[in-house]
Amino acid sequence: MSTALDRFSINQMTVKQLSMPELVEACVQLGIGNVGLWREPVQSYGLEATAKLVRDAGLAVTTLCRGGFLTAIDPQERARALADNRRAVDEAATLGTDTLVLVSGGLPPGSKDLRAARERIADALAELGPYAERHGVRLAIEPLHPMYAADRCVVSTLTQALDLAERFPAHQVGVTVDTYHIWWDDTAPQQIARAGAGGRIHTFQLADWTTPLPEGVLTGRGQIGDGSIDMREWKGYVEAAGYTGPIEVELFNEGLWARDGREVLAETAQRFVRNVIA
Repeated sequence: MSTALDRFSINQMTVKQLSMPELVEACVQLGIGNVGLWREPVQSYGLEATAKLVRDAGLAVTTLCRGGFLTAIDPQERARALADNRRAVDEAATLGTDTLVLVSGGLPPGSKDLRAARERIADALAELGPYAERHGVRLAIEPLHPMYAADRCVVSTLTQALDLAERFPAHQVGVTVDTYHIWWDDTAPQQIARAGAGGRIHTFQLADWTTPLPEGVLTGRGQIGDGSIDMREWKGYVEAAGYTGPIEVELFNEGLWARDGREVLAETAQRFVRNVIA
């Protein structure tokens, strides 16, 4: 039977205070069938144990976060990054998800060359794309808000992400559409259409933009409905582009993390229905 939560996926980071068993149990109790996982808690609980836990509970793993950080110049650092991304692909395959989210990496120490950094990402994707394909996994380049360009992600717009992704087959490399990072960009709707036409929308994530931003803006993602983003509008863009997959809510928020995780999960599901589906 179809429900309003059929497409809802809770990203593990939203309720990171919950242990892996607590998260799975709470999802089952609330009728949530999809979950996006992060590598660190998966590794902490155990890869095989996590795969069995979610499988036995009947949950679908929509994404694994994250791979990436592919901009290093030093050959040894670059080799380590590629090896880590291959491990991330292996982990995604074991968990049963077909999507590994990539945060591309910032400028290497001493460098101010954004274009060269993006070219190193392309070089890495040429190696990682075929490896991911052999394991049934797609790579989803996530553009991050420009405030992260220096230290976390030199890919700041969907245009830049697609310019990279389109060098490779769509079943190897696509993009992540995340409202928090692109809502400000008036070219984003056109780029979502471009991504959809090429079959490259590999995941769609939601977080709201609230102000004032906290110190350490990484944890500034607002609860759905609390900020400036029209979530139904963005859902409309991706659906018009042909995307009908899960919609993942990924919130980094100290206030939410300080609360009871089950309460936050229930609230997030309710906000999703009220602000995205209803």
